[in-house]
Amino acid sequence: MGGKYRITGDRYPRMSRPRSRRRLIFAGFGSVLTLGLVGWGTLQLIDVFSGGNSDDQTVRAAHGTGDCERGDKRPDEKAKSGRSDSGQSGQSGRQGRTGGKLPKPSQITVNVYNATTRSGLAKDTAKELEKRGFKIGKVGNAPEQYDKKVKNAGMLLGAPGAGDGAFNVLGTQLSGARTKNDTRNGKDIDLIIGNSFKDLVKQKDADKALAALAKPSPAPSGSPCR
Repeated sequence: MGGKYRITGDRYPRMSRPRSRRRLIFAGFGSVLTLGLVGWGTLQLIDVFSGGNSDDQTVRAAHGTGDCERGDKRPDEKAKSGRSDSGQSGQSGRQGRTGGKLPKPSQITVNVYNATTRSGLAKDTAKELEKRGFKIGKVGNAPEQYDKKVKNAGMLLGAPGAGDGAFNVLGTQLSGARTKNDTRNGKDIDLIIGNSFKDLVKQKDADKALAALAKPSPAPSGSPCR
């Protein structure tokens, strides 16, 4: 028994499982894919923290889609980039571009009202504006809805059409005035003096601002704003 099948010699065959090439291929592909995703995510993070795509910003500027300064702002708003609509304030008397033909001070009728507790303020301000060429209408205390309720230097109140030029011209005389439209039909403007009012802008500075409004400076060369 067993002699027929007896194994002689000192070497025996080693039994091992055949390697699967498919597993090796999938493992290599997965490693490459993982490295690619990590690299892409890193580039996205760099782009976010560096402020976005500069090429896109260049294209926007070339096509004029960037932030351009409107030409209908008051000169005081150019310096501080404030809006001149209702409830917003800015510093008057600064140079800047504006659109359309502006009225002369002699074509603007100003009603001067005092919304403060200081007496004689409306009368003195009206006299100074008259010296500077403005027509003066009514002078007195502010209406009840504004009396002691204007916290900044003043408020320019007028019809919607006043924003086309009259607000700009009168705004050169007063620093920090707000503008607001009402339902009146006339072209006159109310100047309501507020608690922060100290004095009108010096006449020489106001004249410079008026000259800048009459002859607006052109946009810088290469600017997308037109």
